[in-house]
Amino acid sequence: MSASDIARRHFAAALSEAKEAGYAGDAVARQMLALVVSTYLESRSVADVRAEILGAAENVDPDTDYMFMRP
Repeated sequence: MSASDIARRHFAAALSEAKEAGYAGDAVARQMLALVVSTYLESRSVADVRAEILGAAENVDPDTDYMFMRP
């Protein structure tokens, strides 16, 4: 099982539990993001974490085409 599979399974469980408790998925996602940032900061610099988040934010649109360099 990959790290992605583990994260996906636990996130889906958190969303399901939140829904049963009457919380919106957005609220759970916000709290998960805060936990991710805290975990990053345990071993990475603030600048590195900021770059990671900005990179994700700049690539958030699923309809965006990306130019990839080919050898």
